[in-house]
Amino acid sequence: MRILHLSDLHFGPPYLPHIGKAVLKIAPQLEPDAIVVSGDLTQRAKKEQFIDAREFLDRLPEVPMLVIPGNHDVPLYRVKERLTDPLGLYRKYIQADLNPVLELPEALLVGIDSTSPRRAISNGRITSDQLRHSEAVFATAPPHLARIVVAHHHFAPAPDYLHDQTMPKARRAINRFVEQNVELILGGHLHRAYIGNSLNFYRGQHRDQGIVIVQCGTTTSRRGRGPESEKNSFNTIDIDSQMMTVTHYMYFEDRQTFGALSRHHFPRRGRELA
Repeated sequence: MRILHLSDLHFGPPYLPHIGKAVLKIAPQLEPDAIVVSGDLTQRAKKEQFIDAREFLDRLPEVPMLVIPGNHDVPLYRVKERLTDPLGLYRKYIQADLNPVLELPEALLVGIDSTSPRRAISNGRITSDQLRHSEAVFATAPPHLARIVVAHHHFAPAPDYLHDQTMPKARRAINRFVEQNVELILGGHLHRAYIGNSLNFYRGQHRDQGIVIVQCGTTTSRRGRGPESEKNSFNTIDIDSQMMTVTHYMYFEDRQTFGALSRHHFPRRGRELA
């Protein structure tokens, strides 16, 4: 099974049309079985930006899709709207369910709306109710399914010089996800890729049960940061009974297309590398 992982599209002024066309061109060639878009579909949560984002999503391969909102999908300057109906336009044009669940033959994905319009403008939150929701969903999952959480905001700081602050109580969430046998967390927000393991930054309560963390850069905007400044990227995740393989793709201007930049192999929980 292959998941195509996009993030931080930022339809609006930062969006790069030629990059968007390159994504739409290569996506069918990758033959994904599912697509994940981990938030920030728009730049300023405006109606026309959501309409453009919806059109882009509809032009991607017709496979099961899980989409969640990001902090930029909440109005920033329209304060009354942010306080009373922060994701109204997102619900209308993208998806009504803010915490969607997607079950596939090889995986079960739980999306979490990590936006916090009334408490934090940029940094996100994961609530106790959302952790109980994921627990209830995963409790009924067949044991062979890869358990995957998707949230826009990051649980782990990227290992570079920018030193981003993680979400409040991120470690609490990691511990709960470990107990729920989550194998993989997909996210965005950082505008640069990070592919690693929760044990790289947090000791955790179970030293043998880290969670693979895959952050996606900005796929179609000019807002790349740090080592991906002015760059665009996305990931694919291949999952079988023994292994998860994450491939990081970067856009190359000289070739006017995306190419695989690195590949990362992780044994499935309870398995070992051959």
